[in-house]
Amino acid sequence: MNLLTVENISKSYGEVELFSNISFGINEGQKIALVAKNGSGKTSILNIMSGKDTSSTGQITKRKGIRISFLAQEPSLNPELTVEETIFASDNEILKVIGNYEAALANSDDQDAYQKAFEAMDRHQAWDFETQYKQILYKLNLTNLNQKVNVLSGGQKKRLALANALINKPDLLILDEPTNHLDLEMIEWLEEFFKKENLTLFMVTHDRYFLERVCNEIIELDGNQLYPYKGNYSYYLEKREARIEREAVEQHKNKILFKKELDWMRRQPKARTTKSKSRIDDFHDIKAAAKKRRTEHEVQLELNMERLGSKIVELHNLVKSFGDKTLLQKFSYNFTKGERVGIIGKNGTGKSTFLNILTGKESLDSGKIVVGETIKFGYYTQKGIQIKEGQKVIDVIRAFGDYIPLKKGRQISAQQLLERFLFDRKKQYDFVEKLSGGERKRLYLCTVLIQNPNFLILDEPTNDLDIVTLNVLESFLLDFPGCLIVVSHDRYFMDKIVDHLFVFRGEGKIEDFPGNYSDFRTYEDSITIEERATPTKKDKEEKNDWRDKESSRKLSYHEQKELKQLESAIEKLEVKKEELQAKFSDNSLDGEQINEISIQLGEIEQELEGKTERWFELSALEN
Repeated sequence: MNLLTVENISKSYGEVELFSNISFGINEGQKIALVAKNGSGKTSILNIMSGKDTSSTGQITKRKGIRISFLAQEPSLNPELTVEETIFASDNEILKVIGNYEAALANSDDQDAYQKAFEAMDRHQAWDFETQYKQILYKLNLTNLNQKVNVLSGGQKKRLALANALINKPDLLILDEPTNHLDLEMIEWLEEFFKKENLTLFMVTHDRYFLERVCNEIIELDGNQLYPYKGNYSYYLEKREARIEREAVEQHKNKILFKKELDWMRRQPKARTTKSKSRIDDFHDIKAAAKKRRTEHEVQLELNMERLGSKIVELHNLVKSFGDKTLLQKFSYNFTKGERVGIIGKNGTGKSTFLNILTGKESLDSGKIVVGETIKFGYYTQKGIQIKEGQKVIDVIRAFGDYIPLKKGRQISAQQLLERFLFDRKKQYDFVEKLSGGERKRLYLCTVLIQNPNFLILDEPTNDLDIVTLNVLESFLLDFPGCLIVVSHDRYFMDKIVDHLFVFRGEGKIEDFPGNYSDFRTYEDSITIEERATPTKKDKEEKNDWRDKESSRKLSYHEQKELKQLESAIEKLEVKKEELQAKFSDNSLDGEQINEISIQLGEIEQELEGKTERWFELSALEN
């Protein structure tokens, strides 16, 4: 059953055309993601569909009587209402039934009104509604129901708007970056919620695991053309690659035809017959097709990074509290060359505060941080770029110099650098305030990286970035030779980039886990409730809290030797795995080569899983 149809909609801002005459439909039960590059107008399409904006052409047709909820990137909420009042202020029939029942309950004299209200509660199954919506609010960490909206953070407002959308159980739910401002546990809960609830979804998200596990169709907007793919993210990648290969073959044919037609045009006399005029028109179409180019950009930066010395960063007994809330409790750690650390934990456990302390933006209650003389921090914060009125994109980069030094004494201009960050020459002279949210984040990321840091700290770098830009950033970070700390709720990104995790448990507890996020989830899921309740023994640096210390048996000499060999083997396998994954970015690979690499990657992952499992077994016995 069709719920909504988009017919020939267009949107422009001044001379900039985002999209024109695009059409698609949404049927009941579909869970669709819209994928496109930043600046292509994804948010504009959602706004037009939800009625928040208008199209200059075409129309939106909705099935009569359907309920639509829209989660905007920046939701608009009444600041004077409380969290609970915001929920009850929504246009929901069950909420009205509950309101009528409470009013009838307060007016005990009118027994007829009370009886009708009571029956309506039964009829709409409203008795469980309060429990249901409070569960959703609890999962989204909105437990203070009497808190006013005007004192909520931006993230809390987004989560409240999401809760409202879910509680209303609409026929169609339109979502703009639903995973932004959610911690990892919330995202995984939301995935499960969408799997079990019979909802129709249309969303924009950069979270590739979310795309994989929730969506059953992906629509790609590329060059003002819509390409539908009836499957999840893996299916989309496979079919998109096949489409690009077909286009390349077709383009080659067009080039040959173009050359023939060009020869014919040059031989023609000035007078044209009707027949040749028709052929001229055809020629112009062929020329346009032949000159069409795919703009699949890649960043290839070889910045002249400051050499890392022997001393990197040492943390000694760090303590930090805000009031009665402890964020760091005697945390110690010594960073080594080339470390790639991911930071995970629930919202409010101190992840961003830790980064601010590390970079000197926040003071400690006690403890000491020793930073090596050669260390140069590059800090990408959630605040993003500070926009100055009238400032153009090129001006932002030129503030750091007209030329950027590269390795081997080479250099590139500010303009060339911006091109490598996907800003063409025309876009470089746009005003910064005209950029989309994702484009601003990309520009801000550029300003951090061009300062040649050797210790890079990224706080939620993936928010608002499209998948193309994420791949660009991942490629850069995989080649980055310095130290790296990443806070991100993007599990795909974390799995690809980091080697181990700092797990912020709350109440000042930080654990060091030797693996990426998927490894951590696998390990956590394998622990029984009883094992979770068993107290663990901490070592001096609190680096091994994830281990089960209950066993008193010592490792034998051969087991100790095996453990060391496993560590070395796992490290080598991880390197091989990264090398194979990196090969997928080579656009010249054919289908057979991709299949061969996939088989090799599967074998390495299987071997890695077996060795890691054995490593866990031996590590659990080591005191």
